[in-house]
Amino acid sequence: MVTSDLHIVLVEPEIPPNTGSIARLCGATDTVLDLVHPLGFSVDNKHLKRAGLDYWPHVRINSWDNFDAFLQNQDEWHLYFLTTKTNRSYTEARFKPGDKLIFGKETKGLPEDILALYSDRCLTIPMSNPQIRSLNLAMAAGIVLYEALRQLRR
Repeated sequence: MVTSDLHIVLVEPEIPPNTGSIARLCGATDTVLDLVHPLGFSVDNKHLKRAGLDYWPHVRINSWDNFDAFLQNQDEWHLYFLTTKTNRSYTEARFKPGDKLIFGKETKGLPEDILALYSDRCLTIPMSNPQIRSLNLAMAAGIVLYEALRQLRR
């Protein structure tokens, strides 16, 4: 399998099972996991372990002190911000090796100023039912990651 060097970036994740599941997803797909602090839990949390911590030795993980530190070290043309606050579907993006799929914290998403600054880099997962606000973070990460992998492995 050819590595795609894709990244999933979790900005201040709050729910341990989501991060654990995403770590497992990253391990299974050889995707880099970037964790932007502060985290809303300890990495030795029992729920995190149950959801995938035992796979973490097989996951390439980068830790960032804060979102500004992460952004300052990136090529903005490789950044995609996932949000419910745009109409551009993730299927419209043309992913490239090295792209970073950035997800905000479960309760608030990504900061409004970042979404405004990078509005041309924002993507969403379309949903048919307006009664549902958003998808689970781990599910959303899997959906977008597998589309990026599909595109890169044509």
